[in-house]
Amino acid sequence: MPAAITCVSGYLPEDKLTNFDLEKMVDTTDEWIRTRTGIQERRILKDPNKATSDMGAEAVKSLCAKSGLAPEDIDLVICATVTPDMLFPSTANLIAHKAGATKAWGFDLSAACSGFLFALTTGAQFVENGTAKNVVVVGADKMSSIIDYTDRTTCVLFGDGAAAVLLQQDEGDCGVIDSQLYSDGAGGDFLCMKAGGSLRPASHETVDAKQHFIYQDGQPVFKAAVTNMADVSYEVMERNNLTADDVAWLVPHQANLRIIDATQRRTGLPHEKVMINIQKYGNTTAGTIPLCLHDWESQLKRGDNLILAAFGGGFTWGSVYLKWAYDGSKFA
Repeated sequence: MPAAITCVSGYLPEDKLTNFDLEKMVDTTDEWIRTRTGIQERRILKDPNKATSDMGAEAVKSLCAKSGLAPEDIDLVICATVTPDMLFPSTANLIAHKAGATKAWGFDLSAACSGFLFALTTGAQFVENGTAKNVVVVGADKMSSIIDYTDRTTCVLFGDGAAAVLLQQDEGDCGVIDSQLYSDGAGGDFLCMKAGGSLRPASHETVDAKQHFIYQDGQPVFKAAVTNMADVSYEVMERNNLTADDVAWLVPHQANLRIIDATQRRTGLPHEKVMINIQKYGNTTAGTIPLCLHDWESQLKRGDNLILAAFGGGFTWGSVYLKWAYDGSKFA
């Protein structure tokens, strides 16, 4: 039986960082940011004692409360993130502990902005083959922890947030139907964090050179994202004989409004069928797609065809075709 999303929940920090706030921090303007990215504000987890696992745990707690699932009945937690609390233990391990999932095992999956799609397809396999009954997939990132707020090219893009979905078997035909995922390490130098791993461990030199912040070479990243995210979405639709009329929603990674628009045009879907919340949250990396599902949950109906699409550092990119498994209005 297919693995279906049976509940979704999100968590966002209370503090907002608006474009007007950024005008006071770097040489930029609200108009420049909005016209080039579509972003108006983003959420920031300001508490220095809180990390990615805390946001993820809140999303999982809410997920359990909504679905009626006891935390101890969770079998597996997969956390997609590029901002783990620490290199080890895994953030998934910490989320399970903080959420009360005492019988779950878990692991982190790092695929940058494509992380949620990679984790979703991975988690679905455990449900489909019967080795797990209740799998929770979390997309969570505290991007503010690796942002240089003197670099105007990157600090305007990212925000903090988390969301989680519950995967269970569906007795009908709803669930994750198909996916196409790609990675190309040749793009690694264009979007990365240069230090902090085994190649360049933390040192005075790496800290002074600001190598523990996000580095992005914008033009090659934008060009690859526009092409690959749009093409892979079309590829999955074509393989499953889906037209724009058949698809209820396109759920794109929220990195840049121009990239979203390019994907929309490639799939042929009208604007009103595209989930967009980048203006409110910015790019929360692994959190963007599940946060969209959370925001639109009340409008989703059983049997709706959804195309999920993402592109991230690495390079990584992919698309998932899933058939929605429940009427979200029941949680409204």
